[in-house]
Amino acid sequence: VQENVLQRVLQLPVVSSTCESLQRTYTSTKEAHPLMASVCEVYERGVQGAGALAMRGMEPVVRRLEPQFTVANNLACRGLDHLEEKIPALQYPVDK
Repeated sequence: VQENVLQRVLQLPVVSSTCESLQRTYTSTKEAHPLMASVCEVYERGVQGAGALAMRGMEPVVRRLEPQFTVANNLACRGLDHLEEKIPALQYPVDK
């Protein structure tokens, strides 16, 4: 199974803990401010719709460029290996 650099980055403790903290802040802000919650929900629906539309439009391009994406992903994974080796702090949550 080929590694995916984006999945690897998201699984780094420093990144995943940051994302979790941002999600908690976003959720608590929505819960505390009803007007903000309604604005956020409209925005979220818009982003989901735009994302789905963009994915359909990009599919032929992505298929055509798949070999280049594979090479770029492999290079990025090797770079991430190097970073993880040189920067041990990436393996710790933000609070540590």
